[in-house]
Amino acid sequence: MTRVIFDLSRLISRVRHSTPSGVDRVEMAYARGLLARLGADDLAFAAVHPSGLYGRLDRGAALAYLDELERRWAQEEGGRGQRSLVSVLPWMKALLPTRKGVGDWPGALYLQVSPHHLTRQDRIAGLLGRERARFVCLVHDLIPIEYPEYARPSGADLHRQRMASVANLADLVIANSVATGASFARWVERGDPLLEAGVTVPPIHAALLGTEPVAAVEPFRFADARPYFLCLGTIEPRKNHLALLHLWRAMAETMEPAAIPRLVIVGRRGWENEQVLDMLDRCPALAPHVEELSGCPDKRLAALLRGARALLMPSFAEGFGMPVAEALSVGTPVVCSDIAAMREVGGDVPDYRDPLDGPGWLAAILDHAGEGPLHQAQRARVPAWRAPSWDAHMDGVLARLEALSPVCA
Repeated sequence: MTRVIFDLSRLISRVRHSTPSGVDRVEMAYARGLLARLGADDLAFAAVHPSGLYGRLDRGAALAYLDELERRWAQEEGGRGQRSLVSVLPWMKALLPTRKGVGDWPGALYLQVSPHHLTRQDRIAGLLGRERARFVCLVHDLIPIEYPEYARPSGADLHRQRMASVANLADLVIANSVATGASFARWVERGDPLLEAGVTVPPIHAALLGTEPVAAVEPFRFADARPYFLCLGTIEPRKNHLALLHLWRAMAETMEPAAIPRLVIVGRRGWENEQVLDMLDRCPALAPHVEELSGCPDKRLAALLRGARALLMPSFAEGFGMPVAEALSVGTPVVCSDIAAMREVGGDVPDYRDPLDGPGWLAAILDHAGEGPLHQAQRARVPAWRAPSWDAHMDGVLARLEALSPVCA
C-alpha cells in the first residue's frame, strides 16, 4: 500500500480568509478524497507553516481545521476583508508542525497540489530528504510563463522557479488538463537555465479536476426579473473582464435600460487591473447594470449559478475551466473563449467565441438574454454533457501513485 504525506500548506496559509480560491478548493478536495481512501496508517498531513517551520500536523487538528474552512465557505460572506491575526492565533498554534513522524515512512510519496513554497527548491529538496520521500506535484497552469503580460511584474520568474522545482524533483506530475500537461512538457523540453543538467520531462498524469456539487437551492432572481449573466473568477487581466465591461457600456449607450441584462461579477480583485477597477468604481453608465461581489458564500453562489441566463468566461488563457464545469453541471449555458482548456471541459456544449471578437460576444449575450436560437440550442445540448467527477480523478491519481510506489517500507 502506498503511503502518502499530503501537504496542507496552502490551506493553512489561508487561515484568515473566509472565501476560497480555486486552488483552495482543489487542496480541500484532495484532502477529503485521500481521507476517504487511505487510513491513518497510510495518510499523514504535513505543512510548511506560516512561521516557516516544516513538520507533520496533528491529525485531529488538521481534520478540525478542514471542517472549519468548509463551514466558512458555505456560510460566510467574507467580503474583501480578512480575519484579524489575533482571532486566528488559536488555529496557528493548533496547526504548528512537529518533528514527530518525520522520516518514519521511507519511500512514501509527498503529495502537493498547490504552488505554495515551490519557489524554494532547496526547501522542498530538504524536506523530501528528511521524509525520505518521493515527490508528486499537481501543476495548475503555466500561464505566468506563457503569458507574462497577464502576471505581476515578477510573476514569470517566480513561476519559472516553481516549475523548475517540479521538473527537477518530481517523480510524477499531475496535470489538471491535457492542455496543462502539454504546456509543462513543452517548457521542460525547451530547456531553461533553472533546470538541472540532464533533466527530462517527468511522467505526467493528466486528469480533469472534479466538479464540486452545487447546492440545491432556489435559483436567484432579481426583483425586476431582468435576466442576468454571471462572470466567475479573480478579477485579473487574463480573465478579460474589460471586454465584458465595454460591451455593457455599449449596451447602456444604445439600449433602453429595461432591455439591458445585468452582469454579476463574482471574484476578488487581483492585480494589474487599473482599467477594470476604474470602470467598476467610476463608470456611472455601468452602475445600474453591473454588480460586483468579492466575497460570495457557496449557497449564494449556487443560487446565482442556477439563476443565470448564462455563464460568461472570455479568458485569454486558462489551465482548467472550473466555472464552465460548475455552470454546465446545473444546466446553465456557457459562453466562453475558444481555447483548448475550455473545450477540454465543455466539449461541444458551450458557445465558443474568440476572446477578441467583441461583436460575436455581444450577439451571443443578446441571444441568450432573449432566449433565442443559440440559447435554445445549447439548452438542448446540456443534458448530454457529463461532469468530470472527483471520484474518477482521485481513483485515477491513486492508481498512478500505487504504480509509482507499490510498497513502502
